[in-house]
Amino acid sequence: MIRMTDAHGDDRRFPPALSDVAGVEFDYGEDGEGVDFEPYGAFDSPERTTRWLRQWTGNHELDGGAYRIFGQNGAGGLAALWCIRAGRPLAEQPVIFMGSEGERGVVAGCLSDFLWVLADGYGPLEAALYDAWEATPDAALAELAARHATTPRRPAREIITEARAAFPSFSADLDALCR
Repeated sequence: MIRMTDAHGDDRRFPPALSDVAGVEFDYGEDGEGVDFEPYGAFDSPERTTRWLRQWTGNHELDGGAYRIFGQNGAGGLAALWCIRAGRPLAEQPVIFMGSEGERGVVAGCLSDFLWVLADGYGPLEAALYDAWEATPDAALAELAARHATTPRRPAREIITEARAAFPSFSADLDALCR
């Protein structure tokens, strides 16, 4: 079995910030102009995460230890913390999105930055896939981010661009895992 980088062993404690995000109802809107995100109240189990990763890649030798899935979009794409930074806490791991049709992208460099992305009106799918997204900032999410964030507020596009630059091989690395 190929073991993915797992910087945290069995650390599956759900961060308080994500618990608060789970209490938010994201409005997708009738015409799809809203944020397509359904946050979870807990991480998916290791077994479910492994099953998903194997299905997504077609590689049945992988395990999902490097991912902490915490939400999805309406089509089944998943948002996760990617435990790639060895020895660092979950809140310092990048947030990624992997769509149900192979779409993927780095959303934010850490959980704190992800909160600011949400506050600026982007969900994981929108941040990963749409460079020209018409964001609508959300005051309630901005307040949530202000309570939990350890990074300063910055525009979502700046955060997303910075995260992509920090992990430029994310997509190619995923492709290498696919069978």
